[in-house]
Amino acid sequence: MAIRKIFTNDAPCLRKVARPVKNFDAHLATLLDDMKETMYKAEGVGLAAPQIGVLKRVCVIDCRDDIGYIELVNPRIVAYSGEQEGPEGCLSFPGRRGWVVRPNSVIVRGFDRFGNEVEYKGNELFARAVFHETDHLDGKVYIDIATEIPDSYEEDEV
Repeated sequence: MAIRKIFTNDAPCLRKVARPVKNFDAHLATLLDDMKETMYKAEGVGLAAPQIGVLKRVCVIDCRDDIGYIELVNPRIVAYSGEQEGPEGCLSFPGRRGWVVRPNSVIVRGFDRFGNEVEYKGNELFARAVFHETDHLDGKVYIDIATEIPDSYEEDEV
């Protein structure tokens, strides 16, 4: 495993749409392992492959809740409901936070590193993280939808 560079601010990879994963192989496993290590080292709760310059539909999330650490390959949101608003940050925009409205509950499906279909249901921070990371896979970043970006917040970064 290796710590990867997290691209920040105006890096072009943050604005590109990631491609679906077709091969569930050792390269994917290495990518997922590196993403996990990089996310934990950066003290984030989520990381999408484009943030480390890899344009693949892959993300990892760990909200330190009962769902625990998850890997999502080719994720797709199949249902969501409710609304939450609050401060949101991003490892690709260090030191910045914005006020963002997101759904409060989500059901997301995708695949694990072996190509097995997985489904997760969650609320609050988990829902926020899923939407945040899947936005990255579509070349979108939270600052585009933030209604305000104050100087700082003391919340976890997504």
